[in-house]
Amino acid sequence: MPELRAAARRMGRRQFLTVAGAAAALAFTTHLPAAGAASPAVLDARKIATNPFTLGIASGDPLPDSVLLWTRLAPSPYEPDGGLPAQRVEVQWEVAFDERFFAVIKSGTATAHPEYAHSVHVEVPGLDQDRFYYYRFRVGTWISPVGRARTAPARDAFWVSSLTFAAVACAAYFDGYYTAYRHLASEDVDMVVHLGDYIYEYGVDEAGGHRGYTDRRLPAHFNTETVTLQDYRLRYALYKNDPDLQAAHAAHPFVVTWDDHETENNYAGAVPENGVPPEEFLLRRAAAYRAYWENLPLRPPQQPVGADMRLYRRLHFGHLAQFDVLDTRQYRSNQANGDGWQAPSAESQDPSRTMTGAEQERWLLDGWKTSDAVWNVVPQQVTFAERRSTTSADYKLSMDAWDGYPASRKRLLDGATAAGLDNLMVLSGDAHVGYGFDLKADFGNPASRTVGTEIATTSLTSGRDGAQKPGNWISLTQANPHLKFYDGRRGYTVVQLGQTSADIAFKTVSTVLKPGGTLSTAASFSTSTAAPGLHAV
Repeated sequence: MPELRAAARRMGRRQFLTVAGAAAALAFTTHLPAAGAASPAVLDARKIATNPFTLGIASGDPLPDSVLLWTRLAPSPYEPDGGLPAQRVEVQWEVAFDERFFAVIKSGTATAHPEYAHSVHVEVPGLDQDRFYYYRFRVGTWISPVGRARTAPARDAFWVSSLTFAAVACAAYFDGYYTAYRHLASEDVDMVVHLGDYIYEYGVDEAGGHRGYTDRRLPAHFNTETVTLQDYRLRYALYKNDPDLQAAHAAHPFVVTWDDHETENNYAGAVPENGVPPEEFLLRRAAAYRAYWENLPLRPPQQPVGADMRLYRRLHFGHLAQFDVLDTRQYRSNQANGDGWQAPSAESQDPSRTMTGAEQERWLLDGWKTSDAVWNVVPQQVTFAERRSTTSADYKLSMDAWDGYPASRKRLLDGATAAGLDNLMVLSGDAHVGYGFDLKADFGNPASRTVGTEIATTSLTSGRDGAQKPGNWISLTQANPHLKFYDGRRGYTVVQLGQTSADIAFKTVSTVLKPGGTLSTAASFSTSTAAPGLHAV
């Protein structure tokens, strides 16, 4: 892009990024299906000779009167085009009260466009509130597995007694088997909240990394870092071809948000991890965002435009819970002090630094002001509470987590206090360990008021098996008295919200390095609206 590089020398950085963003948007909107425009011919679905549902099915973002259904057709998932020609495919869908489909109540046809990698996102309206439904897809003679979706209670429903959800994050394919997803498929939960790192951009060797395949070999094109749209599409195909991941999606609706690895490790807004030209990174970000949309159960407002995607959004479950789903990657300031674990400094403590961007921060604070929910839950990506590395005066903090953006965190905690919230629950992932924190008005003063709780779920596979007490367990627990739980094994977390209290179960699997790991509960806690903070049970 010589023209863009020349433009960079003639203008300031802010203006240049606008131009580069426009270039990225142009590159990723020129080959999209447009209403009323000519498009490729429709493929005769009878010519699809092998199962097109190799990547499974999914539902997401429950609303009181509708469900969102997803699938992506790929008879040959490890091929760049999924094994389909550049033609449209008509996909039939059905929704029923029962999993045998004796009582089909809604049905229709959606178009899988080659421009979207033959993915479909179907919004099914006119459903009853607060109930489960079953769904499936048909293409020619092929029928997909059956999935279970659900609607949310009405926005003004006071009678919602409980809501149970699982929190998951960080599923590096090359670090082990998706045993936790398999166990999660059997959990009695209303939905799953995915907190990021659904895929990783790093290459996967022919043996599947630490999965150590001996009965098959993965194609060589997986053993490269994702950069192009084709790279990201293939990486999602590899991950979503896993039967345990498919089982979890089929069993439960997902509410998803990303972290960094869906694009690139530790990127910050338009700033890449490595020193590539900004216009090149924005093109990569556009590719990553588009592939994310194509492969996750997201509604139309989340469809990306070029290198931008409005992922933050709000979901309600009656008066019981308000979920404010955040995006802490797309709008953040660059990490201070060169990133990593560093001593706090004037740079990291600069009041102008932001984790969310001004617009998203205002949206969140305004939403809290008008909230009448029993629980205000904030699914987001990185550790929110202060996390000092040691008790000594020369402690370090993670510049990639909220510790690198303390002014931004304080604005949120002050906003929660100003809104009168006594029920704040922050969800996070990223760290590859399970944490339970009390959120303090002043982290430097253990006696200060507890504002809420943070539930940091461990990784599904990332970091391989891990350890119950990682090497820094003593130093972290001693340096952070508001840290009430710390476990470094793989797994997920289950949270049950009630009208006056919430129960939290941190669950771990015995191993991810071979199939068949067993599930156990590492610890259980409760918290209440009358007494915020975690209490062991």
